[in-house]
Amino acid sequence: MAKLYFYYAAMNAGKSTTLLQSAYNYEERGMRALLFTPRLDNRHGVGKITSRIGVQREAIIFDKEDDLLRQVAHEHLEKQVDCVLVDEAQFLSPTQVLQLTLICDSLNIPVLAYGLRTDFRGEPFEGSKYLLSWAEELIELKTICPTGKKATMNARLDEAGHRVIEGAQVSIGHHYTALSRRQFELHKVSPIHYEPPDLEAMGLTIKKPEAVLS
Repeated sequence: MAKLYFYYAAMNAGKSTTLLQSAYNYEERGMRALLFTPRLDNRHGVGKITSRIGVQREAIIFDKEDDLLRQVAHEHLEKQVDCVLVDEAQFLSPTQVLQLTLICDSLNIPVLAYGLRTDFRGEPFEGSKYLLSWAEELIELKTICPTGKKATMNARLDEAGHRVIEGAQVSIGHHYTALSRRQFELHKVSPIHYEPPDLEAMGLTIKKPEAVLS
Protein backbone atom coordinates (compact mmCIF):
# COMPACT_ATOMS: atom_id res chain seq x y z
CA MET A 1 0.00 0.00 0.00
CA ALA A 2 1.01 3.60 -0.59
CA LYS A 3 2.62 5.55 2.25
CA LEU A 4 2.64 9.12 3.51
CA TYR A 5 6.21 10.46 3.77
CA PHE A 6 7.20 13.59 5.65
CA TYR A 7 10.57 15.08 4.76
CA TYR A 8 11.35 17.70 7.39
CA ALA A 9 14.28 20.01 8.02
CA ALA A 10 15.37 23.45 9.14
CA MET A 11 15.63 26.29 6.63
CA ASN A 12 17.93 25.95 3.62
CA ALA A 13 18.33 22.18 3.85
CA GLY A 14 17.28 21.62 0.24
CA LYS A 15 13.69 20.50 0.75
CA SER A 16 12.42 21.99 -2.52
CA THR A 17 15.44 20.66 -4.40
CA THR A 18 14.73 17.16 -3.09
CA LEU A 19 11.04 17.48 -4.01
CA LEU A 20 11.84 18.55 -7.57
CA GLN A 21 14.35 15.72 -7.92
CA SER A 22 11.72 13.23 -6.74
CA ALA A 23 9.22 14.59 -9.29
CA TYR A 24 11.83 14.28 -12.02
CA ASN A 25 12.56 10.67 -11.03
CA TYR A 26 8.89 9.73 -11.37
CA GLU A 27 8.42 11.56 -14.66
CA GLU A 28 11.62 10.17 -16.14
CA ARG A 29 10.00 6.75 -15.82
CA GLY A 30 6.83 7.86 -17.58
CA MET A 31 4.85 8.29 -14.36
CA ARG A 32 2.66 11.25 -13.43
CA ALA A 33 3.48 13.36 -10.38
CA LEU A 34 1.15 16.06 -9.05
CA LEU A 35 2.94 18.94 -7.32
CA PHE A 36 1.19 21.21 -4.79
CA THR A 37 2.37 24.46 -3.22
CA PRO A 38 0.54 26.88 -0.87
CA ARG A 39 -0.75 30.18 -2.24
CA LEU A 40 0.73 32.17 0.63
CA ASP A 41 4.30 31.21 -0.31
CA ASN A 42 4.83 33.83 -2.99
CA ARG A 43 8.58 34.41 -2.56
CA HIS A 44 9.31 33.35 -6.14
CA GLY A 45 5.82 33.86 -7.57
CA VAL A 46 2.51 32.21 -6.70
CA GLY A 47 2.24 28.60 -7.85
CA LYS A 48 5.98 28.06 -8.29
CA ILE A 49 8.29 25.67 -6.48
CA THR A 50 11.82 27.06 -6.58
CA SER A 51 15.00 25.49 -5.25
CA ARG A 52 18.03 27.41 -3.97
CA ILE A 53 20.07 26.06 -6.89
CA GLY A 54 17.76 27.78 -9.38
CA VAL A 55 15.50 24.94 -10.52
CA GLN A 56 11.85 25.97 -10.74
CA ARG A 57 8.56 24.56 -11.97
CA GLU A 58 4.84 25.24 -11.82
CA ALA A 59 2.67 23.54 -9.21
CA ILE A 60 -1.00 23.34 -8.25
CA ILE A 61 -1.86 26.10 -5.76
CA PHE A 62 -3.73 25.21 -2.58
CA ASP A 63 -5.40 27.25 0.16
CA LYS A 64 -6.29 25.97 3.62
CA GLU A 65 -9.93 25.45 2.58
CA ASP A 66 -9.14 23.25 -0.44
CA ASP A 67 -10.00 19.55 -0.44
CA LEU A 68 -6.82 17.86 -1.65
CA LEU A 69 -8.38 14.39 -1.73
CA ARG A 70 -11.18 15.56 -4.00
CA GLN A 71 -8.74 17.40 -6.26
CA VAL A 72 -6.38 14.44 -6.59
CA ALA A 73 -9.32 12.09 -7.19
CA HIS A 74 -10.54 14.25 -10.10
CA GLU A 75 -7.04 14.34 -11.58
CA HIS A 76 -6.71 10.58 -11.13
CA LEU A 77 -9.99 9.99 -13.02
CA GLU A 78 -8.71 12.00 -15.98
CA LYS A 79 -5.25 10.44 -16.02
CA GLN A 80 -3.50 8.12 -13.58
CA VAL A 81 -1.64 9.89 -10.80
CA ASP A 82 1.39 7.97 -9.54
CA CYS A 83 2.62 10.33 -6.82
CA VAL A 84 1.61 13.50 -4.97
CA LEU A 85 4.29 15.93 -3.76
CA VAL A 86 3.55 18.83 -1.39
CA ASP A 87 5.94 21.74 -0.87
CA GLU A 88 5.91 23.89 2.30
CA ALA A 89 3.72 21.26 3.94
CA GLN A 90 3.85 23.00 7.32
CA PHE A 91 1.10 25.27 5.96
CA LEU A 92 -1.38 22.40 5.51
CA SER A 93 -4.44 22.38 7.75
CA PRO A 94 -5.07 19.33 9.97
CA THR A 95 -7.99 18.42 7.67
CA GLN A 96 -5.70 18.51 4.65
CA VAL A 97 -3.18 16.22 6.33
CA LEU A 98 -6.06 13.82 6.97
CA GLN A 99 -6.94 14.11 3.27
CA LEU A 100 -3.35 13.17 2.40
CA THR A 101 -3.66 9.99 4.46
CA LEU A 102 -6.77 9.08 2.45
CA ILE A 103 -4.98 9.72 -0.84
CA CYS A 104 -2.61 6.97 0.31
CA ASP A 105 -5.12 4.65 1.95
CA SER A 106 -8.09 4.95 -0.43
CA LEU A 107 -6.47 5.79 -3.79
CA ASN A 108 -3.20 3.92 -3.16
CA ILE A 109 -1.15 6.93 -4.28
CA PRO A 110 2.04 7.73 -2.32
CA VAL A 111 2.31 11.24 -0.89
CA LEU A 112 5.63 12.99 -0.25
CA ALA A 113 5.30 16.12 1.91
CA TYR A 114 8.21 18.49 2.53
CA GLY A 115 8.31 21.16 5.21
CA LEU A 116 9.55 22.71 8.43
CA ARG A 117 8.78 21.25 11.84
CA THR A 118 8.88 24.46 13.87
CA ASP A 119 8.61 28.23 13.55
CA PHE A 120 10.91 31.05 14.68
CA ARG A 121 9.88 30.53 18.32
CA GLY A 122 10.39 26.77 18.24
CA GLU A 123 6.64 26.14 18.13
CA PRO A 124 5.37 23.31 15.87
CA PHE A 125 3.49 24.29 12.74
CA GLU A 126 -0.06 22.89 12.66
CA GLY A 127 0.45 20.88 9.46
CA SER A 128 3.79 19.51 10.61
CA LYS A 129 2.35 18.39 13.95
CA TYR A 130 -0.10 16.08 12.19
CA LEU A 131 2.38 14.93 9.56
CA LEU A 132 4.76 13.90 12.35
CA SER A 133 1.88 12.06 14.02
CA TRP A 134 0.37 10.31 11.00
CA ALA A 135 3.08 9.75 8.36
CA GLU A 136 4.47 6.23 8.03
CA GLU A 137 7.88 7.51 7.02
CA LEU A 138 9.68 10.44 8.67
CA ILE A 139 12.86 11.53 6.89
CA GLU A 140 15.09 14.31 8.19
CA LEU A 141 16.98 16.41 5.65
CA LYS A 142 20.01 17.76 7.48
CA THR A 143 21.65 21.15 7.38
CA ILE A 144 24.18 22.94 9.58
CA CYS A 145 24.33 25.91 11.92
CA PRO A 146 26.97 28.65 11.34
CA THR A 147 28.89 26.97 14.19
CA GLY A 148 29.16 23.79 12.09
CA LYS A 149 26.80 21.81 14.33
CA LYS A 150 23.56 20.21 13.15
CA ALA A 151 20.80 22.80 12.74
CA THR A 152 17.26 21.96 13.82
CA MET A 153 15.73 25.40 14.53
CA ASN A 154 14.72 28.40 12.40
CA ALA A 155 15.65 31.92 13.55
CA ARG A 156 13.81 34.88 12.01
CA LEU A 157 15.89 37.90 10.99
CA ASP A 158 15.01 41.45 10.00
CA GLU A 159 16.48 43.28 7.00
CA ALA A 160 19.56 44.22 9.01
CA GLY A 161 20.18 40.62 10.04
CA HIS A 162 19.03 41.10 13.64
CA ARG A 163 17.09 38.40 15.46
CA VAL A 164 13.30 38.76 15.59
CA ILE A 165 11.55 36.98 18.46
CA GLU A 166 8.01 38.39 18.23
CA GLY A 167 5.35 38.45 15.55
CA ALA A 168 2.95 36.23 13.61
CA GLN A 169 3.88 32.61 13.04
CA VAL A 170 3.79 33.05 9.25
CA SER A 171 5.74 35.97 7.80
CA ILE A 172 6.92 35.38 4.25
CA GLY A 173 8.79 38.71 4.01
CA HIS A 174 11.39 37.97 6.69
CA HIS A 175 14.72 36.22 6.29
CA TYR A 176 15.56 33.06 8.23
CA THR A 177 18.65 31.16 9.22
CA ALA A 178 19.05 27.62 10.54
CA LEU A 179 20.58 27.20 13.99
CA SER A 180 21.37 24.41 16.42
CA ARG A 181 19.11 24.37 19.47
CA ARG A 182 21.96 25.66 21.66
CA GLN A 183 22.52 28.68 19.41
CA PHE A 184 18.77 29.22 19.06
CA GLU A 185 18.46 29.58 22.86
CA LEU A 186 14.98 28.10 22.90
CA HIS A 187 14.15 29.13 26.47
CA LYS A 188 14.52 32.81 25.51
CA VAL A 189 12.07 32.80 22.58
CA SER A 190 9.59 30.01 23.30
CA PRO A 191 6.08 31.04 24.43
CA ILE A 192 6.50 28.34 27.08
CA HIS A 193 7.70 30.61 29.87
CA TYR A 194 10.40 29.27 32.16
CA GLU A 195 13.02 31.16 34.13
CA PRO A 196 15.98 28.81 34.63
CA PRO A 197 18.02 29.00 37.84
CA ASP A 198 21.45 30.65 37.81
CA LEU A 199 23.48 27.51 37.30
CA GLU A 200 26.79 29.37 37.47
CA ALA A 201 25.83 30.77 40.86
CA MET A 202 25.20 27.17 41.91
CA GLY A 203 28.83 26.41 41.09
CA LEU A 204 28.34 24.78 37.68
CA THR A 205 30.37 25.53 34.55
CA ILE A 206 28.02 26.51 31.73
CA LYS A 207 28.85 26.33 28.04
CA LYS A 208 27.33 29.44 26.46
CA PRO A 209 26.28 29.74 22.80
CA GLU A 210 28.73 31.31 20.38
CA ALA A 211 27.86 34.76 19.02
CA VAL A 212 26.54 34.06 15.50
CA LEU A 213 23.66 36.56 15.45
CA SER A 214 23.31 40.10 16.71
